[in-house]
Amino acid sequence: MMKIAIDSNRYTDFCRGLPEVVESVEGAAEIYVPLIVIAEQRAGFANGTHKEKNERVLTHFLNNEGVFILCPDDQTTHFYADLYAYLRKKGKPIPTNDLWIAALVLQHNLVLFDRDSDFDHLPQIARLKVKAYSPQRF
Repeated sequence: MMKIAIDSNRYTDFCRGLPEVVESVEGAAEIYVPLIVIAEQRAGFANGTHKEKNERVLTHFLNNEGVFILCPDDQTTHFYADLYAYLRKKGKPIPTNDLWIAALVLQHNLVLFDRDSDFDHLPQIARLKVKAYSPQRF
């Protein structure tokens, strides 16, 4: 069983009940939620119409056994700087939040669960891919 870091888009997919995402999250040994992902979610909640409900769902998720909040520290800044330099040399900048998430994933040797093409520019990041769900048609 693997230890995953979940990105914002996959957390949203999980909350929407996408079967392949739910299966991947529930099958993980441990789930790490980068602080940046929590901030992105709360920013979305603040701009939406279901802030209280979404906050309750997030709090419930974060309180599950095997779910941990992943916070950047001084060591993270070294990973961030190396990734920043790598991307700059390749001419492939990515959003700052994604750079922080990638740095945390590398620092803690996790597998990133995402569906964000920005991470395609970082082959050093291990990623969890899932097959798209398609219901049986009879």
